[in-house]
Amino acid sequence: MVTEASTKSHLSRTLGLWAIVGLGLGYMTPTVIFDTFGIVSQETNGVVPAAYLMAMVAMFFTALSYGRMVRVFPSAGSAYTYTSATIHPNVGFVVGWSSLLDYLLLPLVNALILRSYLEAFFPEAPAWIWVVLVVAAVTGLVLFSMSNTSRVNGLLVAFSIVLMAVFIVLAWRALAAGDGNGTIFSTQPLWHENVQLGLVITGATIVCFSFIGFDAITMYTEEAKDPAIVPRAIIVTLMIGGAIFFVTGWFTQSLFPTLDGFSEDALENSALPEIAYLVGGSLFKAFLTAAAFAATLASGLASHASVSRMLFVMGRNGTGQISRRLSYISPRTHTPIYTVIFVGLVSLLAIPLNLDFVASLINFGALMAFSFVNVTVIMHFAVKQRLIHTPWEIFRNIVLPLIGLACTLILWINLSSESMLYGFIWLCLGLGILAWLTKLLREPLTIQLDAEEVTTAPPPGPEF
Repeated sequence: MVTEASTKSHLSRTLGLWAIVGLGLGYMTPTVIFDTFGIVSQETNGVVPAAYLMAMVAMFFTALSYGRMVRVFPSAGSAYTYTSATIHPNVGFVVGWSSLLDYLLLPLVNALILRSYLEAFFPEAPAWIWVVLVVAAVTGLVLFSMSNTSRVNGLLVAFSIVLMAVFIVLAWRALAAGDGNGTIFSTQPLWHENVQLGLVITGATIVCFSFIGFDAITMYTEEAKDPAIVPRAIIVTLMIGGAIFFVTGWFTQSLFPTLDGFSEDALENSALPEIAYLVGGSLFKAFLTAAAFAATLASGLASHASVSRMLFVMGRNGTGQISRRLSYISPRTHTPIYTVIFVGLVSLLAIPLNLDFVASLINFGALMAFSFVNVTVIMHFAVKQRLIHTPWEIFRNIVLPLIGLACTLILWINLSSESMLYGFIWLCLGLGILAWLTKLLREPLTIQLDAEEVTTAPPPGPEF
């Protein structure tokens, strides 16, 4: 059941187009391509940029669906809101619950990675100190101001991208000197005789988590200066992020066509330190590691801010003490302080947990959200509004979202067995909570939407 809310706490509209794009890029963590290079190169048999290209193409169709739905429902709830409003609030709860598994754990993952960086520099200090300091700093900044969070995120992202550009220059020089493939114009990084399509798909399922960020942009909709800029920000973020991953992957794979010479740790964990050292020596290794630290911290800020907004919207649609706390907006900071603090507390689980375990939980819920957002386009435009009278309407309202759905399902069914196992356990837990909240589905959930959050037709201007 969908109702209009008469009164509601509002977030502060302070974010422009590039501030939102910066948050999306920060969420993506551009330097992650170096961390996962060894793993993805093994899985794809040496075509890392092909895996990123496939993942980007798959995400592009879903990005179009996100852009269309955020025009109709400019709410911070993202896939949860779209599914609740177009299909059913109960289904929306399940989708929102499933995506929480990924979005809620991403700040924790960033805390784990930052802990590992700091442990390497200060091995004598207990690991828990770094988790507490990192989580406290990120939570405090997100709690205080969204505009300040955006500014700090932008500086961190800019620093990491500059260092990645320096890497490309150094790699170009090395290739020109005859290292690696000896040229940047070889097609080897995209395809060669020892590559199979199945291997590239497997690689794409690994790197698709790198693109989780374009969708999180929709959670800043209620803080955008103009909600109409959000669809554009989604596409811009995906294109810039995808270009960074593809170009950097191309140069890295060209320079290291095989993994000969890499240590076992680089092949199983992060290859960044060894890649940086081989390209630019100890000094560049220090700078690129600093860039990775900055990018991870930026991702921590962006992911913490976005999931707290999702929890805020889910709380706003509930009843009882817990929902009232989650949906509370501080009149001084204009931020959902209780959800921000809750995400910070969850992130403290980085103290006892390890990265391998948490990483196995990532992607399941995000791909479920991606799938349902494509379905909501069909439900809203084709089924409810019956906009299927011309070939163009059929193509835009049925064919395009079906392509997006097929792409996400291909990635989903190729997830690791651990991701599927833990994902289904989390899903079953959510179904149990849904049964409890609805008294075994006898009392369906509702979703509250303000009149300003519902649009029956897209605003004037270009639209895909």
